[in-house]
Amino acid sequence: MFIRTESFSQYIRQYPVVSTLIAANVLVYLLTLLPGIGDRIFLFGVGANFLVEQGEYWRLVTPIFLHAGIMHLLFNMFSLFIFGPELEKVSGKARFLTVYFLSGIFGCIATFFVYDSTFSHVGASGAIFGIFGAFGALVYHTKHMLPQLRQIILPIIGLGVVMTFIGPNINAAAHIAGLIVGFLIGLSIFHPKRIVSWRKPKVRIVRKP
Repeated sequence: MFIRTESFSQYIRQYPVVSTLIAANVLVYLLTLLPGIGDRIFLFGVGANFLVEQGEYWRLVTPIFLHAGIMHLLFNMFSLFIFGPELEKVSGKARFLTVYFLSGIFGCIATFFVYDSTFSHVGASGAIFGIFGAFGALVYHTKHMLPQLRQIILPIIGLGVVMTFIGPNINAAAHIAGLIVGFLIGLSIFHPKRIVSWRKPKVRIVRKP
């Protein structure tokens, strides 16, 4: 289910939203490496709580596209690359974007309220955890219908939560908030009544002259 066998061109064509998000994150990271302007871009977008307190509310969004080093970027983008396509496929492009951005934004908001004014953060992990949360909602609604998904996602969520609290330099507030928001949105997206409405055949009415 989460094994990617597509070619590069197939992946981009089949999962345009995930592909665009990965490209945007990589592009922003490369821009932050440019001499002179790179530091300005990073400092402009970093989620610094004391600057949010001063009214720079865009910092509740921009940290989602910034990363503190190549390994940080690769870990998050690899997770998006592996798990994002299935959610984009089953939920649709708009719903996937809703999960991703609202989970990331609420992760930043939670960070602002949980930590003190000296705290700063970057990373897409809150949005990534939102994807896991949405899959958790799908497992909840389908129960025993998708045992393979259940066997994969629940251990991943459990491991992610454990690592959140034992790993160094991890924004636990963003992870947990993203997970919860993704789950709540997923409960709505994957509600059985809504899924049935997606699958109803659309009747085309043709008026006779």
